[in-house]
Amino acid sequence: MKIDDIYEVLFHNRKITISDDDRNKIIACYNFLEEFKKDKVIYGINTGFGPMAQYRVSDDDLLSLQYNIIRSHSAGAGEPMPSIAVKAAMVSRLMTFLQFRSGVHIDVVDLLTTFINNDIIPFIPQHGSVGASGDLVQLAHIALTLIGEGQVKYNYEWRPTIDVMNELGIEPLTIHGRDGLSLVNGTAMMTGLGLVNLIYAKNAFNWAIKLSVMMNEVAGSYDDFLSVELNSVRRQKGQQVVVEMMNKLAADSRCMRKRSDELYSHKHEEEQFEHKVQPYYSLRCVPQILGPIWEVLENCERVLINEVNSADDNPIVDPESKNIYHGGNFHGDYISFEMDKLKIAVTKLTMLVERQLNYLYHDRINGILPPFVNMGKLGLNYGMQACQFTATSTTAECQTLANPMYVHSIPNNNDNQDIVSMGTNSALLAERVINNSYQVLSIHAMSVMQAVDCLGIKDKLSSATRAIYDEVRSFFPAFCDDSVKYEDIACTEDYLRSKVTDR
Repeated sequence: MKIDDIYEVLFHNRKITISDDDRNKIIACYNFLEEFKKDKVIYGINTGFGPMAQYRVSDDDLLSLQYNIIRSHSAGAGEPMPSIAVKAAMVSRLMTFLQFRSGVHIDVVDLLTTFINNDIIPFIPQHGSVGASGDLVQLAHIALTLIGEGQVKYNYEWRPTIDVMNELGIEPLTIHGRDGLSLVNGTAMMTGLGLVNLIYAKNAFNWAIKLSVMMNEVAGSYDDFLSVELNSVRRQKGQQVVVEMMNKLAADSRCMRKRSDELYSHKHEEEQFEHKVQPYYSLRCVPQILGPIWEVLENCERVLINEVNSADDNPIVDPESKNIYHGGNFHGDYISFEMDKLKIAVTKLTMLVERQLNYLYHDRINGILPPFVNMGKLGLNYGMQACQFTATSTTAECQTLANPMYVHSIPNNNDNQDIVSMGTNSALLAERVINNSYQVLSIHAMSVMQAVDCLGIKDKLSSATRAIYDEVRSFFPAFCDDSVKYEDIACTEDYLRSKVTDR
């Protein structure tokens, strides 16, 4: 699967089908395991789990062992994971089994596919994973629903799993072999949430680009900060990509100035220049600030897609070499590290947006707009003044949350798990940062539209930014008199998020 495939499943409900060839490979892997395991000691098949692996489990208890790991590890706490992240986690787990190295029964694959295609969403609490032997607790909650226990969300309603199964004519999973261990032992939850984070972070990045172009239109910036000649001598790919994106958006703008026309074409004798010779950094350094963020997004996608298409459980069943290998493919450091980098990148994006917002609001800095883009009576009306409090406090929270989770390992599990990834925690914190970024972007988008109207330049905007102006103004009209803003912020956030479906 590539990112576009996952996107289609999550946002457009594309159905997943398993080919006959893949089904045969899953069955062959299962059959190999069943034959190979005879008279051998194999972790999680005839031993206990984790530090209990030193204890042999009798043949009479082998199936109970698999049910026990599911029920005992369904021990999460807190609010449920976002439904779209749970669906992504199920896709990730399914893809692990489609590497044909897990030895699961074909019924596991069929039932997971049924849950995904019918939008049956298991209840998974947010807290529980240390991300080392995989997301044991969260994935146990998925497995719990597959055996007909626990709760699922179906048609936007939480219900007992067995009731939904009965309604849809779905039989609960009967465990075979090592199915219980295979279902809980991997990085699917952090990977699923990471994929959703990535998709929304990319959308936020695109909005930061668009609003940065509009900011420079509002400021009437000299356009040479986007010149190929300037940016090509800085050998950083992300910077070049951002410049290309911004130039495309600003192509037919009549707001930005030509330095060669105004400052190079004739003699100047002024002691002080009315228009800024160089804009503030939050305007002219956008390519240099957002460039590295683009590169983080690209690398994050590479790592996440590699993980989705990997066998990330333990042990690994290999019919080709006719052996079973014990190791640590379930360890979540790859995802944890990327989620930390992602939340740092989105925090910096949010900081850039907040500084652009401050430029708009601060009349003594921009020199062209009323305070807080206030189109009413100064002193009587307040424009967007109070919205800045929200944007500033939310940005500050992002800065705190940006501290890394990756290096916060705490040994546990009788020190069997003596160094762990905390990958799902990292992904949850990244999700919070990304959600915060949309709130700040929403306030910024509203403010930019007010600035355009304060200056009366909507007809001079580029065709791309004018289209954005028209769309936002269709639900957030220009205002002079003070009014409640929290609903406008929420409405604008919904609009910005909705563009994640425009690919």
